[in-house]
Amino acid sequence: MNTDKIQEFNALFNNAAIGIIITNQVGEILSINNFGLKQFGYEEKDLEGEKIEILIPQRFRSNHIKHRDNYHGKNANSRPMGMGLDLFAVKKDGTEFPVEVSISPYMTVEGQYAIAFISDITIRKQSEQALLDLNAELEEKVQERTQSLSEALEKEKELNELKSRFVSMASHEFRTPLSTVLSSAYLLSKYSQTEEQPKRDKHIQRIVSSVNMLNDILNDFLSVGKIEEGRIQVRFAEVNITSLINELLSELQPIYKKGQRIEYNHTGEEIAMLDVSLLKHIVMNLLSNAIKFSPEDAVIHISTSNTDGSELVLKVKDNGIGISKEDQEHLFERFFRGANVTNIQGTGLGLHIVAKYAELMNGTIKAESELGEGTEFIITFNLKNDE
Repeated sequence: MNTDKIQEFNALFNNAAIGIIITNQVGEILSINNFGLKQFGYEEKDLEGEKIEILIPQRFRSNHIKHRDNYHGKNANSRPMGMGLDLFAVKKDGTEFPVEVSISPYMTVEGQYAIAFISDITIRKQSEQALLDLNAELEEKVQERTQSLSEALEKEKELNELKSRFVSMASHEFRTPLSTVLSSAYLLSKYSQTEEQPKRDKHIQRIVSSVNMLNDILNDFLSVGKIEEGRIQVRFAEVNITSLINELLSELQPIYKKGQRIEYNHTGEEIAMLDVSLLKHIVMNLLSNAIKFSPEDAVIHISTSNTDGSELVLKVKDNGIGISKEDQEHLFERFFRGANVTNIQGTGLGLHIVAKYAELMNGTIKAESELGEGTEFIITFNLKNDE
């Protein structure tokens, strides 16, 4: 090679903006250009007599020696190294960085050599990782939005179902008492004689009863609305449990069926810290249901227990029509009514309200029932958690 060619080669070699390394057949570094020295942080004298593996992380060196030995020979050709793999090099200070390597063999009279072109792809890898991170973030946001949309659609579906159930229930529950009011009001006008006063009293009572029924339905709607909006304020105060329940038993006597009676017993301390209004509603609802779903001459049992002052257990047990296992799973849902009570008047809100009121007073409710064998509701109030 003439002098001009040598100078031209040296200019290209030392001024190339890529690392270039020349090695012999046993992997010894014969030459490395200026760019390569800067890439790896070495001085040229540092690499004299060193093998190419000095520039490869320790964990890859043994494999690289095998690949190097296999490369030299008749099958040596120009190609990128590590197709489909992530390649890494190591600097003098031990810092690793990702690289792309292209290698080409060449022959001289002295033997076979290899020339490697090394590109530091750190910035590209960082960009790729940033893109992957961005894609992952976008995917996560899409999943979050999809989840939010699914939840919103599910909530809308639930609301539509509730509206349908409400319309169906309301149209049925309002129709009966309103029909009674209209018919009784019409008949009242027909009884004009003094001796017909008992008939007038009967229809007046029917009107009063129907209006009270409508009032109860409306109160249930209002209570559910307040519960859903979080507008129920719990006011804990000392309550004499036995006095309150005995008072409620007296109020309920007018709705007893023929021969029905309620037996009540209490054990332990009579005073507990609860909300009087909410507790009254719970007891009235459970007892009213027990009366409604029990036959004539039935005995209904109610008991309260406050043995150690830490919890109050309220139980109401009837011997009525009972609740199926399937229906028990939905018993405390809004507007739910059991399959065996469709011919008995009710909004399907009472037990939902009872469960929510019990929860507001640190209580839990459960039901134990068998079809045809009655039902027992058990509410346990944690008296130590009241405020």
